[in-house]
Amino acid sequence: MSLNVLIVEGNNPKDSEVFIRAAKASCSENLKNVVLKLDPSTNVTIINPVNDNETNKALKNMNHYNGIIFSGGAMRLNDMTDEIKKHINFASECFQHNNKILAICWGLQVCSTAAGGKVAPGKNGAHIGIATEVEINEDGKKNPIYKNKKIKFNTPAFNFDEVCELPEGATLLASDKVNNIMGAYFKSVNSEIWGLQYHPDYEYWQMINLSNERMGKMIAKEYFKSEEEFKKHIDFIKSEEKNLDFENKTCEIKNWLDIIK
Repeated sequence: MSLNVLIVEGNNPKDSEVFIRAAKASCSENLKNVVLKLDPSTNVTIINPVNDNETNKALKNMNHYNGIIFSGGAMRLNDMTDEIKKHINFASECFQHNNKILAICWGLQVCSTAAGGKVAPGKNGAHIGIATEVEINEDGKKNPIYKNKKIKFNTPAFNFDEVCELPEGATLLASDKVNNIMGAYFKSVNSEIWGLQYHPDYEYWQMINLSNERMGKMIAKEYFKSEEEFKKHIDFIKSEEKNLDFENKTCEIKNWLDIIK
């Protein structure tokens, strides 16, 4: 029996243009490609919460889906635009159903907020293309999302904000030196949510291209002191590329697919 998976795009159309140019796919299409590589028989539907017709149709057919993935995206949650409110409201509506949800990066921030958590700018900085030495804790070792995952790992990541307060009853699964909440599990209403503050769906070359797109803004906001410092960081990511193992990198997505079967 084939799985039916709903992927929720995390970008507005303007930001998607940047991702398509730099990463060769929108966030949702990139996730779809990874899901199909792991399980080619999966039926994938993509929607964007800014489109009311798409969200209404998805909610009417919610029982059709085995699971939902909320993708990454470039918006900043505390800007709280009308678009962002639609993302949060859609997550809240999803929670009313018996769903198993994988929430990646922006998706984790949206789902955490919808469940009563809080998001703020990262107090220890940002992940620019990479997160290093992410470590799974004792609770994480017991959670099925991290089955067969290396206990300590580097991974593609890109976020300026972080979940600073998890929803009530949530379990912290993984952390690193930049964000305490790198992996989490929680329940909300009728749904189970596995959240990751990094990208098992992306490759380093995509992160490098996305970083290059934002270089000027990141230097202006003093994430880097100079273009030279930025280029050294990019060189570091390039040096990590040879160590990126597809099976370990995508382990969480594969495990989630196993969970929803």
